[in-house]
Amino acid sequence: MKKEIWSTLGPSSMNDHVITRLAELGVSLFRINLSHTRAEDVAQVVQFIQARTDVPICLDTEGAQVRTSILQAGSVSVRENHTMRLSRDQLAGDANCMSLYPPGVVDLLVVGDLIRIDADVLVRVVAREAEGVVVRVLNGGTIGQSKAVTVLEREIPLSPLTEKDRQALVIGTEMGVRHVALSFANRASDVDAVRALTHESTKIVSKIECLNGLANLPEIADQSDALLIDRGDLSRQVNIERIPIVQKEIIRYARDADIPVYVATNLMESMITAPTPTRAEVNDVFNTLVDGADGLVLAAETAVGDYPVGAAMMVRRVINEYEQTSRWKRVRFSGTPLSSLVEPHGGMLVGRGPRDASGVSVAGLRRLALSPAELLDCAQIGSGLCSPLTGFMGRDELDSVLRRNRLLSDLPWTMPLILQVDRSEQFSVGEKIVLTDQAGHEYATLCVSDLYPLDLDELVTNWFGTTLSSHPGVAAVLGRGDYALAGEVELLAPVPSAYEAYELTPNQARMVFGQKGWAKVVGVPIYSAPQGLKGDRPLQALADLQADGVYVSPIVGPPSGNDVFVDLMFKSCQLALATGSYPRHKVVLGALSTYRRHCPLREVIFDAIRFKNLGCSHFLVPTNENPELQDLEADLRSAFKALDDLRITPIFSAPAESVTPETEAAPETELAIGT
Repeated sequence: MKKEIWSTLGPSSMNDHVITRLAELGVSLFRINLSHTRAEDVAQVVQFIQARTDVPICLDTEGAQVRTSILQAGSVSVRENHTMRLSRDQLAGDANCMSLYPPGVVDLLVVGDLIRIDADVLVRVVAREAEGVVVRVLNGGTIGQSKAVTVLEREIPLSPLTEKDRQALVIGTEMGVRHVALSFANRASDVDAVRALTHESTKIVSKIECLNGLANLPEIADQSDALLIDRGDLSRQVNIERIPIVQKEIIRYARDADIPVYVATNLMESMITAPTPTRAEVNDVFNTLVDGADGLVLAAETAVGDYPVGAAMMVRRVINEYEQTSRWKRVRFSGTPLSSLVEPHGGMLVGRGPRDASGVSVAGLRRLALSPAELLDCAQIGSGLCSPLTGFMGRDELDSVLRRNRLLSDLPWTMPLILQVDRSEQFSVGEKIVLTDQAGHEYATLCVSDLYPLDLDELVTNWFGTTLSSHPGVAAVLGRGDYALAGEVELLAPVPSAYEAYELTPNQARMVFGQKGWAKVVGVPIYSAPQGLKGDRPLQALADLQADGVYVSPIVGPPSGNDVFVDLMFKSCQLALATGSYPRHKVVLGALSTYRRHCPLREVIFDAIRFKNLGCSHFLVPTNENPELQDLEADLRSAFKALDDLRITPIFSAPAESVTPETEAAPETELAIGT
C-alpha cells in the first residue's frame, strides 16, 4: 500500500499556488481544522477547496476537548504564583482573566483540579466565584488562543461533538464531504454519534489522543474506518518519553486489526519557520513509516508555517526513500542525490570526474588534441550533463540516434556525440589516450572501445537533412576526420570557461534547487543577448504552472567575437534580478556552455535533456523570441510528442500579443480563513 500524506489547510496554504502544489506532490486528503474555522465559514472554505482540486476534504472536529478561547493579543504570558480567573462568560482574555471553550465547561471545574493549559502552563483551581473559578499558576509560560486545556487526574464529561461540529458536519455532508476526523474519540458511541450526522459512505477517522481513547482502542477501532495518532494532544496525558512506545503499540494493533493508521503532530515542526527540517525529524518520520503507519498528517507545517510546500515535499522525499529501499545501494554510490526533482535522464547522473590530475598517471599515453567544441563535449559528459552517456558514441549508438532519435537502450536522444579523427590516427581498441587542448594541456582520458569509419555523406544527410557544404553544420562535420573514436571519458581537470562563475554542474544545480525546496522547476534558455529576460516569460511560466522556481540559463559557447553580447546578456539578466523585476527566491541564474550544431529540431530537444539533467521538470521553448524556431514550432511540437517518454514537459511561449489580460494579470486567489 502506498504511503499517504494528509495536509491541513490554513492561512499559509489556502491559496491557488499551495493547493495546486500540494495536490501535485500527492497529498491525498485536505484537512479543515474546525478548531480554527468558524461555523459560518465552513461552506466557503469547502467551496474554495473544491473549486481548485479533486483531492477529498476531511472535516476535523473540535470534539470532546477543552480549549482556550480568544485572547486580546493572541497569546499571554503568565508567571508562577500568579492568580487569574477562568470566566464562564466568553470574552477576549488577558493574563488576568480568560475564557474556556466550549461554553459552560468552567462550571464543571471544582476546587483542587490540576489543569494543564497549552504546552507548559500548570494551574490549580483554588476558589469558585459567581463569574467562574480562580486558579493559581504553578508553572508559568505562554498561553495561546484555541490551545488545549487538560484537566489532569479526572475526566470531564463532554459531548463528543460541539455545536459547531454538528453544524459543520451537516454543511459538509450536503456539499459532498465524505471524510470526518473525530477528535478525542473516547469510546465507540462517539463514532456512532458522527455516523448519525453524516452520509452512509463517510469515512470516519478516529483520533487517538487521550487516555480513554487508549483504554477503549479495540471498540473504537471496530467502529471506525481508520485511526489517527495525534501525538501532540496525547502527550498531554501520556508522559512524552512514552509516546514512542505508545505509537508503536497503536500501529501494531491497527496492523493486526487490518485498519489503516495515520500519525500526526510534530512531523516537520521546525519547518514552520525554517526551510529545512532537523535530522531528528527526518529520522522520526522514516521510522514512523518503518513502524507500519499508512500515512502522515501535516498540521501546523502546512496550515500556518512559512514553508507549506517545502514541508510536504520533504515528507514526500522521505516516503520515496522508504518506498525505494531496493535503490538505496544504487543511489548511495551513484553520487546522484535522491530528491523530489525530476529524475536525471535514464534515472541517474553518470558524471566522470574531474579527478585530481596529480593523482592520475598519464605518462606514456598517446595524446589527441581536441577543438574547443570537442572539449566542451568532454566537459559535459564528465559533469553528467549528458547523462546517461559516459563517453563518445559507438557506431550502433550513432546509427540508432540518427535513425530513431533514441539510444540503443530506447531512451529518447536526438544529438550525435562523436569524436571524429583522421584515418591516419592508428588508435587501438582497449587503448587509453589523453585528450588535450591545442596547447597540449591535459583535460581527460578516453578508453577506446571502437574505431570505425564514417560515411560522411550519409552521416550529414541523416543528421542535417542535406549534404550542401554551405550548411554550417555540414561544413563542420565534413571539415573533420572520416573515422570516429568511441569510448568512455574521464575528466582529469575542469575544462576552462569564461563563464565558470555562472555554470552549475547537474549535482550542484540539484543541490541548489533542493536547498530552495523546489521540485517543479522551469528551465528557461536564453539564446541571444537582445532576448535576455525578455517579456514576462519566466513569470508567466511560474504563474501558469504554479512552479516552484525558474532556472534562467544563457546559452554560451567557446570564446568568440560575440563575447561582448554574451556579457551584455548576463548583465541584463543580473539587472532584472537585482532590481526586483522577478520574485525573490524564485529565480536561479546559470549558464549552459555549448556550441551551435545548426540542426534546431535535434538541438532544442538535446537542450531539454540537458536541462532535465540539471533538475528542470519543464523546458521553455522560446519560439516567439527566436526567429529560427518560430517556423519550426509545429515540427518541434510533433517531435516532443513523438518522444512522449522524454519526461520533461516542453512549454511553447505564445507570442506576446496573444497573452490575454486575464492571463497577464490574474492574481493568485487566496482565502483568508482561520488563525
